[in-house]
Amino acid sequence: MPNLPVCRRQHLQLSPLVKIATWNVNGIRARHAQLEEWVARERPDVICLQEIKATPDQIPAALWGLDGYWCYWHGGKGYSGVALHVSQTLCPERPTFAHPEFDFENRIVTVTLAGMTVASIYVPNGGKDFPAKMRFLGALDSYAASLEAAGTSVVLCGDLNIARTERDVHPKERKPRAIGQLPEERAQLLSRAKVTMRRIYRVGVNLIVPGGELVVSRAPDGKQEHEDVYVAIRDSFDAAERLLEDHVRRKRG
Repeated sequence: MPNLPVCRRQHLQLSPLVKIATWNVNGIRARHAQLEEWVARERPDVICLQEIKATPDQIPAALWGLDGYWCYWHGGKGYSGVALHVSQTLCPERPTFAHPEFDFENRIVTVTLAGMTVASIYVPNGGKDFPAKMRFLGALDSYAASLEAAGTSVVLCGDLNIARTERDVHPKERKPRAIGQLPEERAQLLSRAKVTMRRIYRVGVNLIVPGGELVVSRAPDGKQEHEDVYVAIRDSFDAAERLLEDHVRRKRG
């Protein structure tokens, strides 16, 4: 992989917690007021957005240079698109935002912060071009594995368009050959990377990572039941898995 400028550790204002939030907004122009209110209330350190459905010049003015954040918008008119914003308190100097080579249709943007790579991802649905979805998943798998092998902690946030297990699908919607539930999709998704796999249901989750904790939180949205948060944590996979299971169990009662 090429060596890219990053927000290096000496430039970070590190605290015991890093708060990363992800939200499929399904059209940033329709959700801009909700997003502004939520960011003002929660102040995440890193914000990942998907399906922004807007070109950079279509982003509402109040969000284009979100106060207190280094902002990066990567979208097209009315379709797909992702965004990634980093708190200027966390990283006083603007970090370098990048796109892996397999990016297409504005579906992934990444940033590296002191040994941790965060990605905002919108995986193709696959309904119109299933082979393209599988190619994207295979490339994402290789990308995550290469980062993990290099000793980089990885946080992949977004809408991955796969129900990881049967319990992620309502019983009435379970269909063995439905795209999004296919065994080959589930098998392909990050099969080589050591990644804890869980969907987060309207909760904040604390995960132990080298040097502190990682907090993954989700934007509130009455129309969205969950977001996909896949976390790769070197040397802490078993602990993270148990922590996620316990946290979701408590939240569900």
